[in-house]
Amino acid sequence: VLFLQIVHILNMTSAKIVSFLLHPEESLHSLQNRIEFETGISTGNQELLLETGICLDPRKPASQCVIDGVRGWDSYMVYLFDKSKTVYDGPFASRSLSDCVNYIVQDSKIQLPIPQLRKVWAEAVHYVIGLKEDYSRLFQGQRAAMLSLLRYNANLIKMKNNMVSASQQLKAKLEFFHQSIRLDLERYSDQMAYGISSEKMLKAWKEMEEKASQCAQAEDIGYLDEQIMALHTEIVELQKSPYARRQGEVMESLEQRAIDLYKQLKTRPPDHAYSDSTDMVKIIVQTVQSQDRVLKELFGHLSKLLGCKQKIIDLLPEIEVALNNIKEADNSVMQMQGKRQREIWHLLKIACTQSSSRSLVSSSLEGTASTPAATWLPQSSSGNAAPHPLSSLAAPEDGENFADMIRENVNYLELFSSILQEVKQEQNSMMVS
Repeated sequence: VLFLQIVHILNMTSAKIVSFLLHPEESLHSLQNRIEFETGISTGNQELLLETGICLDPRKPASQCVIDGVRGWDSYMVYLFDKSKTVYDGPFASRSLSDCVNYIVQDSKIQLPIPQLRKVWAEAVHYVIGLKEDYSRLFQGQRAAMLSLLRYNANLIKMKNNMVSASQQLKAKLEFFHQSIRLDLERYSDQMAYGISSEKMLKAWKEMEEKASQCAQAEDIGYLDEQIMALHTEIVELQKSPYARRQGEVMESLEQRAIDLYKQLKTRPPDHAYSDSTDMVKIIVQTVQSQDRVLKELFGHLSKLLGCKQKIIDLLPEIEVALNNIKEADNSVMQMQGKRQREIWHLLKIACTQSSSRSLVSSSLEGTASTPAATWLPQSSSGNAAPHPLSSLAAPEDGENFADMIRENVNYLELFSSILQEVKQEQNSMMVS
């Protein structure tokens, strides 16, 4: 018996406890199927919380419900919530009266012998203590729900911070992109008259600017931020609420009064005297009324907690979508920036190629104009003597120099033609891109 593992499940929707004997190495899914059979809550809607607000891990065995040690042997609770419900409004019936206690409640003035009265009052005290313990367990379930809510809220805040950070980064990149593309368009327009022009590229840059303006919509997360801040304020108010704290002081005082009353009766001698149960019944009625009041407040507060939790659950996918939109917009802006920079460097390459080709052509023309003139100049024999009439004819050595010059000019012409062809091809490819 000492090695048996028993788990107690407090169903927060009905305020009733169901207990299960765990089989060796039983899975949590198997336990949930048994819970569904007993409570009617489907496995998909079951939320099992420990006292710390941690949800049971489906990858671990069902024995995670029971802690080691004396306390966990028969008193540790797991709290069951129905995820399909956010309003817990009862009715929650109090524990039933035993026959003898019900007998004195129906007629508190009936006279009973002291020995018999002791037994009845002992059960009455046990009933009052049970009412207080029922509230304590339900309050602990509400506390577990609050701790679970705070865990969800911490995750929400973390995702919200990531979203805000990504939005600010996107905003900064968009500002930089708009400033740089405006400057590029201005400088491009300035050089179109004497430089390189491409209508297709210019159109693509303007389309980039419009697309960047559309990407700015992804950074607009104000509506989500407002919802998160309002929800955070609501959670703080729930934490500050008096119903978030234990409200069983009245029940505890009534419990102590019932115990003291029983002690007074116990000290009376077991003679043939009779007595009624007016005082004890009054305590029972006040305890039941107090429990009804505090349970109404407890479940009202619990419904607000579960409502906030559901709002967080609904917000998380929206934040995830906003994050994905921001990342896609960020990638799009960076791709457009990179594409434009590659096109600028392509323009620079074409401009440099054209500049070098013009310099080669000019140097070639200068060589063509100067070399023949030097070749055909009259050759003077000495000083100011008149040139020989035949001196203008080409000598054998002059013929060789002239042939070299022709070959050199032909090479320059071929090089110039190839450069012009390459420039034309690069311009065509840039127009196509």
